[in-house]
Amino acid sequence: MLVLPIPLAVALVLTFLACRFVLLRDGPSLFPLLLGAAALQGTLISLVQHYGIAALQPVLPVTASLVPPLAYLAFRQAAIRAPALPGALPHALAPLATGLSVPLGQGALHWLPDAALVALYAGYGTAILLQARGREDLPLARLEAGRLPQRIWQAVGASLLLSAVSDTAIAIALLSGEAWLRPLVVSLTSSLALLAVGLLGLVAARPGSVGEDEEPGAGDTVARDAGADIAADRELMARLDALLDRDGACLDPDLTLARLARRLHVPMKQLSAAINRTSGENVSRHVNGYRIRHACKLLGEGHSVTAAMLASGFNTKSNFNREFLRVTGETPSACRARILGSAG
Repeated sequence: MLVLPIPLAVALVLTFLACRFVLLRDGPSLFPLLLGAAALQGTLISLVQHYGIAALQPVLPVTASLVPPLAYLAFRQAAIRAPALPGALPHALAPLATGLSVPLGQGALHWLPDAALVALYAGYGTAILLQARGREDLPLARLEAGRLPQRIWQAVGASLLLSAVSDTAIAIALLSGEAWLRPLVVSLTSSLALLAVGLLGLVAARPGSVGEDEEPGAGDTVARDAGADIAADRELMARLDALLDRDGACLDPDLTLARLARRLHVPMKQLSAAINRTSGENVSRHVNGYRIRHACKLLGEGHSVTAAMLASGFNTKSNFNREFLRVTGETPSACRARILGSAG
């Protein structure tokens, strides 16, 4: 009976996801590269640790160093802003520096490649966690998804930190003479970290170009002071509500904060801050309130729950049910039965 090592099994799953993204073109362009790099790393770990191909050992640090910068750039592309080529070039220094550390890491400097990987995984993992956590709404994430994209990206950032911890544990095991622990630690922690990368497939966005979804710098500069007067907030909210209600923008399932701010010709931070100061809600909750009210109208007209969900800008039933309960205090089915029952 053929038994696959855990990292190789994970690599096969990631390869499938990468092929799916390429064939369906359903996600940011960096996703297949990220998933391919993670699949390559899982394959090489299996060949070295489980099949004894020691000649590939020096390649492992270099391929491992591809994952953190690609994860960070994919995060920026999918959730915040597509990275421009000049700004992305410095991230290529990560695998180059790691590649140089391999020949230099001989003798007394044998720890150098591991130290480089720990710094890379910890640094990029922390950057993703901070940027995902520090934003009320991810500009390019679909508003109907709520907090799910943010939580998935936080899980990816945490998985990179897990890899940094595992590399540290490996170094400690080698120094303490417990080298037999290395294959076990590498197999388990690397598999968990690489599999977390595959979770990106659950929240793949379809972001447009910077020119389509936002103006360069529009999300970084608020046009007025934080203590802006209430009248200005109310004026912006009136424009927003007119766009969501009369123009039906809330029914677009691919609506994002960036796209909404662009249609209103205001910076993203200004729009998000105005909503928060006026209603105490974030952008996604405010928009989903309009979507749920539209769904209630359709349910009252006799439409099925699924039809009302899809026609109101939701893609998944779990998000729809959660937001429906939050806004109305009851489930869609109960609401439909109540409205139709009272009408009859």
